[in-house]
Amino acid sequence: MLNYILLFLAAFIWGSAFVAQSVGMDFVGPFTFSTVRSIIGSLVLVPVILYINYNNRKKGIEPVDGQGKLITKEDYIRNTVIGGICCGLVLFVASNLQQAGIQYTTSGKAGFITALYVVLVPVSGIFFKKKIHPIVWFSVALSVCGLYLLCINKDIDGAGGISGLIGRGELLVLLCAFAFTGHILVIDHFSHKSHAVAMSSIQFLVNFVLSGIAMLITENPTVTNIISAAVPILYAGVLSSGVAYTLQIVAQKNANPTLCSLIMCLESVFAVLAGWVVLHEEMTIRHIVGCILMFTAIIIAEAPKS
Repeated sequence: MLNYILLFLAAFIWGSAFVAQSVGMDFVGPFTFSTVRSIIGSLVLVPVILYINYNNRKKGIEPVDGQGKLITKEDYIRNTVIGGICCGLVLFVASNLQQAGIQYTTSGKAGFITALYVVLVPVSGIFFKKKIHPIVWFSVALSVCGLYLLCINKDIDGAGGISGLIGRGELLVLLCAFAFTGHILVIDHFSHKSHAVAMSSIQFLVNFVLSGIAMLITENPTVTNIISAAVPILYAGVLSSGVAYTLQIVAQKNANPTLCSLIMCLESVFAVLAGWVVLHEEMTIRHIVGCILMFTAIIIAEAPKS
């Protein structure tokens, strides 16, 4: 149960971070935002890593895998480094697609489309010959209905047709959802046999390097603009990057990846709520019903399965 509470907290932080990301785009480009937030996220975790290592040595705790079997120090370090690099490569693609897309859409819509990985995760499991319980598939379907009500709107254009479903921002964030699906699967593969917090720090360091290169090639960042965006960058760097992603890695160690994706997709609910409160984005009865469906989907997914 504690694992899922941690994931719920991570979802709240990520959801509210959509507002910070949106505000930050008023001052800096997407690669600049990702570069600065990533190095902050990586550095914030260093004292946490040192404390965990000190505490483990003091108590004589040895690294173990998901089944409780001891892991050699060499394998533990190798898995942590390789896992961090792999997560960082995928995170670079996912986070920058999201950051670029949020320039052209609302934080609520960005939260919804990103959360489509709730569908993509179990679907991708088919390719790995994983069986999904029918109740989980029902929860996935219910959550998709809730997400649809939350953020997809049909507008009538001047010619009497329907438009406004998918724009440039929505398309970029949709691609980001596919990338985050890969990110969840990579974490699920490595988190059982690595130092979770160190792996998180490494992934942000990798994202910092790659985003920094892209920033220097495509953007013209200035110290003044970065300082102007300091508050949203710090929120995204310390909480969204440093805290929430670590909660995800730690919580996924002994949790079902499909259920994890269901809980984490609640970030779309929090994105809509944060956008409504902070940015005054529209919050209608339709959106509220969508939130209720999302919470119902989580409750059903957590119910005991015979």
